[in-house]
Amino acid sequence: MTQSMFLGIDTGTSSIKAISVSPEGRLLASADSPITVSVPRPGWSEQNPEDWWNGTCSAVQTVLASIESPVVLGVGLSGQMHSLVALDRANRVIRPAILWNDVRTSAEAAFIRDTVGNQTLRRLTGNPALEGFTATKLLWMRENEPEQFDRLVHVLLAKDYIRFRLTGTISTEPSDASGTLLFNVVDGSWSSEMCSLLGIDAGLLPQIGGSSEIAGSITSAAAAETGLAVGVPVVGGGADNACAATGAGVVSPGDTLVTVGTSGAVVSPVQTPVTDPEMRIHSMRHAVPNTWYLMGVVLSAGAALDWWRRTSGGADFDDLVQEAAKVPPGSEGVTFLPYLTGERTPHADANARGVFFGMHGGVGRAHMTRAVMEGVSFALKDSLSLITALGVNSLGAVAVGGGAGSPTWLQMLSDVLELPIRTVGPSAGAPLGAAMLAAVGAGAFTSAVEVGGAWLTDLDSLEPVASVHGVKDAYAVAYERYRALYPALRDAFEKSV
Repeated sequence: MTQSMFLGIDTGTSSIKAISVSPEGRLLASADSPITVSVPRPGWSEQNPEDWWNGTCSAVQTVLASIESPVVLGVGLSGQMHSLVALDRANRVIRPAILWNDVRTSAEAAFIRDTVGNQTLRRLTGNPALEGFTATKLLWMRENEPEQFDRLVHVLLAKDYIRFRLTGTISTEPSDASGTLLFNVVDGSWSSEMCSLLGIDAGLLPQIGGSSEIAGSITSAAAAETGLAVGVPVVGGGADNACAATGAGVVSPGDTLVTVGTSGAVVSPVQTPVTDPEMRIHSMRHAVPNTWYLMGVVLSAGAALDWWRRTSGGADFDDLVQEAAKVPPGSEGVTFLPYLTGERTPHADANARGVFFGMHGGVGRAHMTRAVMEGVSFALKDSLSLITALGVNSLGAVAVGGGAGSPTWLQMLSDVLELPIRTVGPSAGAPLGAAMLAAVGAGAFTSAVEVGGAWLTDLDSLEPVASVHGVKDAYAVAYERYRALYPALRDAFEKSV
């Protein structure tokens, strides 16, 4: 008997993940293929797109091999945002992909801010000029690798390169294009004015299609390498955060996605485009038609706790969290700034660094663990507070990522954010959202809202316990202490780099 399914493939930073989902929403199989990040110089972060492709082939083969007589009805793609893939006239990769967390482009970001100005950036792109965005990488390549830049014919993003290898199609979609700083998030097209201001040929940029629209089909060459059948449709897909929100059912105003993965994010959908006059919050197109979202980003979320776990002796994650749960809210005065690789929201400062503050003789590992968890939670609250200040209110949040698997951290997030928080299943993150988009594109459902209603179920739900034993007051004091630290240390950060 055959098994019909939809595939979701996510091109992450640490691995390629593929999942298969039945038309009824049952998670059938999943596979991860690890990939490595190259750091040729401090602050640089690169990957070989061929490694993405090899990882995709391996993960898809594993998923297909685990199911008897699989029939793939459609493929959806998600992936890390911003990362620059440069192709030449023969569609060969010119250089390693420059990733989203690469900070070599500080000078280029400053040049864009000074040349274009924040208000023009807001009007044309809805987003600030930061190191992570694709346009800064193009300017860096033009300035520092002119011979390679002269060979450039096509600019792609991570998941779009995988689609090219699967289908031969050079294209992208609005949610990922939003992270290039060359895309008008309001009208949904490349900004010719922005390209002109930066001297970038708009002809380098791929065509744009819808996230749930069919962008191509599996070629014979891709079929031979992946095991997929020739002709299987591949949809546009979406950026990792857009797909994670889709996969969690966060597609309508009033709900919010809180991601606690390697990095962290707060994503709040809106029905009309909203931009921040002070350019502290990102404004992006969603993977759902006629929907946008506001997003704040924490560069080190789960990564901060993983760093602390390794630094403090490599203790088991669950043991650390159990210790931290015994420390009262506020960590008895210990505060942690999770800026291990700089920060994005609300400070947009590549020079910011991690800090433990308030150390005293009574501090032990448990205090510091809790301070790390609280610091990440406070960083997420920074983003939510900015979104709320723009008139976008959250009635509740869905938590995803590794941190969402910890009841202690979930309760902390609910208390700090002062929101009810739930988790949903199947808890497969961005690749699930990609599979949902494939299901819509293949005609099994009419919309992401419909497929979410059919596939997703609530697994757990927590309410804030802010009124219990002064928890709300303790977190309020700790958060104000946290907020005061960055302004006090900003100049020191700049001088220490």
